[in-house]
Amino acid sequence: MLLYRLLISVLAVPLGLRFALRRLRGRETGTALSQRLGLGRGPAVRRPTIWLHAASNGELASARPVIEALRAERPDLGWLVTTNSVTGRDLADAWGLPAMLAPLDLRWAAARLIRRWDVRLHLTLESELWPNRLAACAARGVPVAVVGARLSARSARAWGRVPGLARSVLARVDHVSPQDADSGARLIALGLEPERLGPVLELKALYTPPAVAPEPALGAAFPRARTWLAASTHEGEEEVAIAAHLAARSAEPGLRLILAPRHPSRAEAVARLLADAGLDHSRRSDGATETEVLLADTLGEMPLWYALAGRVFVGGSITRRGGHTPYEPAAFGCALIHGPDVANFRAAYGRLAAAGAAKRVESAGDLAEALGALATEDAQARAGAAAAAALRPEGGLEGLLDALRARLPQGRDGP
Repeated sequence: MLLYRLLISVLAVPLGLRFALRRLRGRETGTALSQRLGLGRGPAVRRPTIWLHAASNGELASARPVIEALRAERPDLGWLVTTNSVTGRDLADAWGLPAMLAPLDLRWAAARLIRRWDVRLHLTLESELWPNRLAACAARGVPVAVVGARLSARSARAWGRVPGLARSVLARVDHVSPQDADSGARLIALGLEPERLGPVLELKALYTPPAVAPEPALGAAFPRARTWLAASTHEGEEEVAIAAHLAARSAEPGLRLILAPRHPSRAEAVARLLADAGLDHSRRSDGATETEVLLADTLGEMPLWYALAGRVFVGGSITRRGGHTPYEPAAFGCALIHGPDVANFRAAYGRLAAAGAAKRVESAGDLAEALGALATEDAQARAGAAAAAALRPEGGLEGLLDALRARLPQGRDGP
C-alpha cells in the first residue's frame, strides 16, 4: 500500500499538469479541473451523506433503483455522485443529484471530500476499487459497499500480482454485492472475508428503459423493422459493420444502419470509413435524417438508438473488449447479435445462448447472415421477447438494501 501511495503521488504531478494543459487549450473547464484535483465545491446544506461513485453513465444508470429506494427511505440523508466521465456527471445532474468528476486517487483529496460532505457511507460500483479512496474512508470510519462488483479473470490475475495491495484494499470493504458468482469467488481468492460477500445481484438486469419519443422526421427515416444498430463499436468493428451492411442490403432494400461508436471522439475516422465504402451517411450532430447510415456522434442518446432499431449488434465483442451490456437493448425488445468475446457479461450471454435468444457472429459475413435471418418484424419481435425473458432478473434488491440499511447512520426515527 505504501508503494502504491508513493507511485500515485508521483503520477499525480504529470496528471495534474496534463489537466492544466487541457484547461489552457479549452478542452477542460476550470470546474472540471478543480474536481479532478479534489477541490470541488461543498454541499449547499451540510448533512450526513451517501457518496456513490460510478465509472460512467452506464454504471450509474444501473444503480438507479438502489438510489431511488434509499432516497425514498431516508430523505434525511444527502447524496454525492462522482464519476470518471462528464457524461456520468451530467446524468446525475439530470436526476437532481449533486455530482462532480471523481478526484484522482490521492488520499488527501478523498479525505477532504469526505470531511466537506460529511460522508457516512461510500457506495462504489462494479470494479471501481481505488486504494487511497478506500483508505481515506477507513480512516474516517466510513463503511464501504461495492455494488454490482465485477472482477474478470484478467483483472483478478492483475490484482494477484500485487497480493499485499489486494488484501489491503479488500480489508477496507465492508460489503460486496457481486454481479456474478465468478466475481465473488475471485474476490474471496484475493482476500475478501467470505462473510462480507452478499448474494449475487446483477443490477443491470433491473434496468428499466426510459420513455423515448424519437422526433417524427427521425422515426420516419429509420423505421424500426428496417433499422439495425451497431452499438458501442470499437476500432476494427466499424469495418465489420459496414461490410455486413453492404452485404445485407442487397437482400433487404431500404435497410438502415445507425452506427454508434463507443467513443464519439472517433466520429471523424468512422465517417471516413463510411465515405470510403460509398455509403450515404450523415452525423447526428448535423441534424440531418434523410440518409442510409446515421453516425451517432453524440453522447447520452443510446436509449434513442435502441428505441429506433429492431436489431442490435452489441459492440466490443469482436475486437476482444469483453463485450458491452445486453441488458439495455433487451429491455427495449431488440433482437440481439454479438461477437465471441463477451467476458464482461459472461453469465448474461450464457443465459442468452442457453435460451437461443441471441445470435453469435465472428465475421462480417456472419453478421450479414444474422441480419437477414432477423429481417422481418415478427422475427425481431420473437427474438427480442426471448432475450428479455432470458435476462429477466432472478432476485430483487431487498437483500442488498438490507445490507446497506445496516450501515447507514441512525435517522431521526431509527435506521
